[in-house]
Amino acid sequence: MKEEIKAQLQAHAQVIAALERDLCPSLESAVSLLAAALRDGKKLLVFGNGGSAADSQHFAAEIVGRFKLERRALPAIALSTDTSILTAVGNDYGFERIFSRQVEAHANPGDVLVGISTSGNSPNVKLALETGKRLGCRSIALLGKDGGSIKGVAELSLVVPSDDTPRIQEGHITMIHILCDLVERELFS
Repeated sequence: MKEEIKAQLQAHAQVIAALERDLCPSLESAVSLLAAALRDGKKLLVFGNGGSAADSQHFAAEIVGRFKLERRALPAIALSTDTSILTAVGNDYGFERIFSRQVEAHANPGDVLVGISTSGNSPNVKLALETGKRLGCRSIALLGKDGGSIKGVAELSLVVPSDDTPRIQEGHITMIHILCDLVERELFS
């Protein structure tokens, strides 16, 4: 068992090293995009499925509440949290529209959509990003594997270079923490 624990920790460390090696410029661009939008009074709409839904909630909570600095609240909404909307839209329009319908309802030009998909191929995440593009929103995607079909839809794609879902999710939460920290410092330091 000890060897398996070490193997998993080593796999985690390899993914984090790959983020440092490959994604620093993209993370810097994401910080600039998010900070500029929030500075201009725009909001974040964050969405994903399963573990990515939990990451969406975590991201929105850090933006609305605080990450490290005492500051005013910032506008962010996780679109995976309202079970009545999710089930009504899923029932009436299909699961692939659960996020796009909410983007139609809440998004304004200049708002930032953050779609999270470990596979890069979640149809409902892709459709929401496409809907946002038509509405004049900016977009960031946190993806895994090779970025999948979503990579070409989002304005800025941050792809964790792994095929292992747990490692991808660990990469995503690390990037979310970096984004929250640096956006907060950009706006309030």
